[in-house]
Amino acid sequence: MILKDQITNIFVQVDDFCKEFDSQIKQMKFQALGDQKKRRNRRSMMSDSEIITIMIGFHLGADKTFKHYYREIVCGYWRNLFPKALSYNRFIELQQKSFVVFALFLKKKCLGKCTGISFMDSTTLKVCRNQRIHSHKVFKGLAERGKSSMGWFYGFKLHLVCNEKGELLSFYLTKGNVDDRNPKHIKKMTEQLFGKLFADKGYLSKALWEMLFADGIQLFTKLRKNMKNHIMKMKDKILLRKRAIIETINDELKNHCQVEHTRHRSVNNFMMNILGSLSAYCFFPKKPSLNLKKVNDGQLFLSFP
Repeated sequence: MILKDQITNIFVQVDDFCKEFDSQIKQMKFQALGDQKKRRNRRSMMSDSEIITIMIGFHLGADKTFKHYYREIVCGYWRNLFPKALSYNRFIELQQKSFVVFALFLKKKCLGKCTGISFMDSTTLKVCRNQRIHSHKVFKGLAERGKSSMGWFYGFKLHLVCNEKGELLSFYLTKGNVDDRNPKHIKKMTEQLFGKLFADKGYLSKALWEMLFADGIQLFTKLRKNMKNHIMKMKDKILLRKRAIIETINDELKNHCQVEHTRHRSVNNFMMNILGSLSAYCFFPKKPSLNLKKVNDGQLFLSFP
């Protein structure tokens, strides 16, 4: 369980962003003079900043079920921090109203900046066991069957890009049957990137390499056994070997932040769960990182929390 000081620090950052967001929305409404119709704008007892903070706190803690976390921690241990806490059922109904501001907070305040060295990978998000695919109804028409190095699954793919500091740079959610080399979503993920991008064999594609090179990004991947070797700088070769940094991030997101589980009962709450997991990871005090200053005989050291 995270401490009250930590949750207070998160609330301050979220609340400052929400106030800025509300002021921008009010300015937009004031400028829209053509809309003179009176609309009901009843405020909820809990603000968007409180809802987002509670979601981030759940993914930072050790609780496995949100129901136990909300009733025992939020309504119990943190009662003085959230004096107007709603009932559990009402909170689940209202949390989706904070989706837009939550997504903007993640994009504007949580993601890191590109340093010229980036790592890209995708991870599976299973929504049910393979034996229950035909009876699954929550994501019917949205989730698809896909195949990864671990076998077949039913769900989605979460594509991530990080830097050598372990900071997330961008993310993208696709169906489970979408190819990792799809130029559409890679184009969007790499809009703010430059320099070198390291990935696994699943991103081997001449067309993809040319597209990224035209945007000022040099893609490095391992070669297959039947492919000819190419000359590569020693530093780039070592960085390619240290691609485990993004594998560690995937492990942190799944095992600690619970970005993947099969208990979803609605699509909206599934999206809120992803935003909460990614935001919680960005608040980790220690992230897996590469210490580029410690170079000893052409070797880089990878440090983990």
